[in-house]
Amino acid sequence: MAVDAELLEILVCPLCKASVAPVDDNEGLKCVECHRVYPIRDDIPVMLVDEARIEE
Repeated sequence: MAVDAELLEILVCPLCKASVAPVDDNEGLKCVECHRVYPIRDDIPVMLVDEARIEE
């Protein structure tokens, strides 16, 4: 199951406050500015900077 569309509209990167978008495999949400990918565990986005990985 993917992240709810209404939740996705209000979620932002906790570091730079830019919007986030699902990555192709729906395993995370990627920031459009700093390219951090926040994991999704049990259909819940983990929006912690320490849990994110950086992708290009």
